[in-house]
Order: sequence, then C-alpha cells, then structure tokens
Amino acid sequence: MERAEAYGFSGAMSGAFLLSCLLFAAVSRRQRGPYMDEVFHVPQAQAYCQGRFLQWDPMITTLPGLYLLSVGVVKPAAWLLGWTGSVVCSVGMLRFINLLFSAGNFYLLYLLLFKIHQKNKAVSGFQRILSALTLAMFPTLYFFTFLYYTDPGSVFFTLFSYLMCLYGNHKTSALLGFCGFMFRQTNIVWTVFCAGNVVAEKLNEAWKIELQKKRDEKISSRKGSFSDLTRILQFLVEYLLSPKNLVTLTALTWPYIILVSLFFVFVFINGGIVVGDRSSHEACLHFPQLFYFLSFTVFFSFPHLLTPTKIKKFLLSLRKHPVQYSLITVIFLFLIWKFTFVHKYLLADNRHYTFYVWRKVFQRHELVKYLLVPFYVFAGWSFADTLKSKSIFWILMYFVCLLAVTVPQKLLEFRYFILPFLIYKLNIPFLSLYRQLLELAFYILVNAVTFYLFLNRTFQWENSEEVQRFMW
Repeated sequence: MERAEAYGFSGAMSGAFLLSCLLFAAVSRRQRGPYMDEVFHVPQAQAYCQGRFLQWDPMITTLPGLYLLSVGVVKPAAWLLGWTGSVVCSVGMLRFINLLFSAGNFYLLYLLLFKIHQKNKAVSGFQRILSALTLAMFPTLYFFTFLYYTDPGSVFFTLFSYLMCLYGNHKTSALLGFCGFMFRQTNIVWTVFCAGNVVAEKLNEAWKIELQKKRDEKISSRKGSFSDLTRILQFLVEYLLSPKNLVTLTALTWPYIILVSLFFVFVFINGGIVVGDRSSHEACLHFPQLFYFLSFTVFFSFPHLLTPTKIKKFLLSLRKHPVQYSLITVIFLFLIWKFTFVHKYLLADNRHYTFYVWRKVFQRHELVKYLLVPFYVFAGWSFADTLKSKSIFWILMYFVCLLAVTVPQKLLEFRYFILPFLIYKLNIPFLSLYRQLLELAFYILVNAVTFYLFLNRTFQWENSEEVQRFMW
C-alpha cells in the first residue's frame, strides 16, 4: 500500500467509524431496550456474562459464538476500565461489539479487493478505498451494525476466512471458518466455498494444460458455447475421478474437510442444523429464493447490472439464442409454480421491508410471480455476465454455494443474502469512478431512509404498548 493510499484509507475508515458512532448514539437513545431478535440475544449474552453458561433460550436458533465472543471482549474491558454493575454487558455495550465488527469488515473488504484484483494495474488506490467504503455501507449489513445481531460478526469471520484462503493459509482459514460457523450454521457453505477456491484453481491449471495438449484454441477455460461447457463438465468428472488428483486435492484442503466433517457430526448429534426453535426454520426446496436474490442483487448493483449497454447486449443474446432462453423461461416458470413457499412470518410481521415487498408486489395478483420471469432471466444473465472474468470452475463452485445458502430457506429474509452478495461484489470488475460514486450515493440514501424510518416513524400494534419500528 502506497503512503497516499494508506492515508486515504485511514481517513475513510476513521470517517466511517465516526459516522457510525454518531448513528450508534442516536439508535441507543431512541431504542434503549432490546428490540426484535435482541429480546433473545441480549438476555442470553447477559446470562453468559454472569457465568451461567448452561442456561439457553430455546427460541435461539444459532450457536453461541456471538455470546462467547461478547463475554470475551466485554469482561476484560470492564476489568481494565473498572466498570461494575449494570453497565457491564448492558444493551449498549453488547451492541458496541458489532460496531467493532463493522470497522473490521471495512478493513477486510479493502484487503480482499486488494488481493483479488492485485493483477489489475488499471485500478487506482482511490477506487479500492471507494469500493471498500461502498461495500462497508451496504444497507442490509450496515443497519445491523447498530443492533445486537449475529450478522456483522458472521460476515467478519467469513470474510477473514476467505482472505486467509486466498493467501494460502488454509489452517487459519478453516479455524476462522469454524468461528463463522459458531455465529451462524449456514456459514459452513462458505467454508466449502474456500475449499472450492483451491479446487477451482487446480482445475483451471489442469484445464489449460489439457487445451495446450489438444492445441484447440477455440475452447476457452473462461467462457464458451454449450458444447464447450459439456466438454468442460466431462473434463471435470474425469479429473475428480482420478485417485491421484483426489489425493492432491485432499492434501490441499484437509483443514476444510475436517471442519465440514465436524459439521456433519454436529447435524447428526443435534438432529438438524437449527439449534433451538425448529418449527419456524424448516428447510425446503425454495428455488424462487434464487430469483429473489438475483432481483436483490440487481437492485443494489444497478450501476453495474442495469445499464443501457447491458440491456442492449442481453437483447442481442436473446435474439441469437431464442431456443436456450425459451427453455430457461419454461424452467423458471416451473420452479415458481411448484416450489414457491410463503413463510408465516413474511405475512404476519409488518416491521420488515420484506412484508411490504411481498404485499405490494407479489400479492397484487396470482400471476405477478410469473410475469416477473423475464426480469429474472435478464437478472440471471446480467449477473453471470459480470463474472465472466472468473474461470468456469470458480463460477460453477460459487453457483453451487449460492444455491446451498439460499434455496433451503423458506423465509424470504434479506439478511440471508448479505454474504453471497458481498462475495459476488468482491469478485466482479471495478466500476468506473462515476458509477462507483453513484452506487455509494445510492447506499447512503437507502441507509438514510432506513434510519429515518427506524428512528422517527414508529407505530404500535393493537393490544400492545410496545413501540414498533421499521427495519430490514
């Protein structure tokens, strides 16, 4: 990092942290007590603070990583600073843990952008800083910086694990992946993703050698026609069936294999992935979740995905391959018809944005969910088009992980999209400076609206005196 870039990054991070502190103070003044899921998380952390480690709220569905780390941070800080009484492990003190995670996420996002795009000499230090700042301000993640939720810590350990994987420190990466798993069980998918990065790199090397042997310049390891994809899949199967190759891959990824094995032991002993209340967290094949994720990504990446150039390029592709797109459309229609699920929380809880998205869009008419298919097709094409700089093996690996982390979820919850969105954004090419500034301005606007609604547009339910607030 050059000196000017280091100063710029320090200034951006300090400014973002100062802004977060001001927002943190505003949220803490308006909402002093636990809100939403904090009603479960805060008492559980306070029980751990008091040494009651065998106490567990059955409504909590995640492992105790957040509470253990909170005690590990708050208790030593209280001892050093001489804090006693109710201030130790208070709501505000516990929420402040996520403010620290938010700063850590900013730093990790910058380091990841630097590592992933280090060969792109056209990218300036200012662009890297601006991209890291934009992702750190990503609205769905940034909002939960100010509440005692698992999301900032979950993202921190997953990004840290990914960074260590890219640097080849796989034992450290697996250990950090375990920490991420302790925050949220579905993060095991991103452990598989880290292992997949190693496998994809080896596959890409072997594929290039295969191309050289055959002296076939028409086949690309990055992109190609359907027949090219068939040949690549054939190569993939042959490579993975080779005992020698399997031994090599196992030697490289054994820390991740151990962690995934421990995950399956946990699932067997626990009788499922969910720790506590399972009645509201049933796994199912909810394929439209992929379409919701694509729509979510287009919305938050419109300077990159929803441009006149992209639309024109898509229409040309549509005219060139009408049969393929017709088949994809039929498949999408079938998946929506047979695999659409509506969680009871989505219909009942009017504090979340998803409630209004579902009511204002999908409940307008029974046919709306089908009429959106052309947009889903475009979103999927545009999403894949931005990843064409990655190898085909990386794309396949990411897509498998994306399916694994979204499809089994019955509840439409934007928080579930945070990590796949960030991984995607980290790996696509940089936007022009103008579009980067447009994206940052958009994120700031969405955050401003969200915090305004949360702080000022409160309401109450019938037969309840508690103040309700709008949130993600």
